[in-house]
Amino acid sequence: MRILVTGGAGFLGSHLCERLLNEGHDVICLDNFFTGSKDNIIHLMDSHRFELIRHDIVEPILLEVDRIYNLACPASPVHYQYNPVKTVKTSVMGMINMLGMAKRVKARILQASTSEVYGDPQVHPQSEGYWGNVNPIGIRSCYDEGKRVAETLMMDYHRQNNVDIRIIRIFNTYGPRMHQGDGRVVSNFVVQALKGEPITLYGDGGQTRSFCYVDDLVSGMIKMMECDGFIGPVNLGNPVENTILEFAEKIVTITGSRSRVVSRPLPQDDPKQRRPDISLAREKLGWEPGIGLETGLARTTEYFAGRIGQG
Repeated sequence: MRILVTGGAGFLGSHLCERLLNEGHDVICLDNFFTGSKDNIIHLMDSHRFELIRHDIVEPILLEVDRIYNLACPASPVHYQYNPVKTVKTSVMGMINMLGMAKRVKARILQASTSEVYGDPQVHPQSEGYWGNVNPIGIRSCYDEGKRVAETLMMDYHRQNNVDIRIIRIFNTYGPRMHQGDGRVVSNFVVQALKGEPITLYGDGGQTRSFCYVDDLVSGMIKMMECDGFIGPVNLGNPVENTILEFAEKIVTITGSRSRVVSRPLPQDDPKQRRPDISLAREKLGWEPGIGLETGLARTTEYFAGRIGQG
C-alpha cells in the first residue's frame, strides 16, 4: 500500500515508517520538523519506497494514498506549551485537512490520540468508556482539548461522510529516538543519570505512570489500522504501573549512576495516576505489550548514551 505518516520524522513516527517499509509498503513521511528530526529517518532515505515531504498539516496538501497515520502534533508539555495556539491548530485544522484527504481519496485514517483525553482521571485504571476529567482552561488544555476535538472530528466525519476511521489513545511510550530535551520522565531521568546530574522528581514521586516500549506500541498501531469492523477508540499502553520514584530508582540502577533524586513542585494539572485498561485491545486486536521495562530501559539508555557521547 501507499501510506502517509504525518509527524513521520518524530519519535513514534520514525519507528512506524521503518516498520511499514520493512513490511513492503511505500511510505510518505510528512513533517514540519518542529519536534521531528532528520536524524530519526536518515537511515530510511536510501529506500526507493520512502519519500520525505517537509510540510505543516495546518496547510492543505493533496496526495493519493491508501492509509493515513496522523501523528503530527507536539506531544510533550515542553513543546506543546511553547506555542499553544499552534498546538490547537495542528490538532484541529490539521485533523480537518487529513480527514478531507481521507474522504476525497477514500483512504483509511488512524488518529494518534492520547491518554491525556482522560485528564487527571477520577477513574483508575482508565477504560475507553471514561469521558475524562480535563481542565479546559489550563496550561495543558491546548493539547488535551485539541486531541479531544480531533476525536470529535474523526467521529463526525465517520458518521456524516462515512470516512473509514480508527482512533487509538496512546499512553506513555518510550524508546530510542525520544527527543533528548522534551521534558518527559524517561528522557529526563536517563539523560540526568548518564550525566551524573541530580534527577528531578516533580512532587513526592508518588504519582504513577505506565510505560510502553515503542516497538510494542507500533505493533498495536498497525494492528488497529488493519483491523476491520472496529473503529475504536482503543487504549494502547502498558498496564504495568510504577510510581515515578520507583522509576527513578530503576534508571539509577540500570545506568550505574551516582545521581541523587531532588524534588521540585508538581506542575499544574499533572495527572496523579495513569494506567490503561487494555481489555479492549486484547479482545479486538489480540494485542498486549511484550517488552518488559528493564529490557526497554536498557535499550533506551544505550541510545541516549550514544547521543550524549556524540556531544
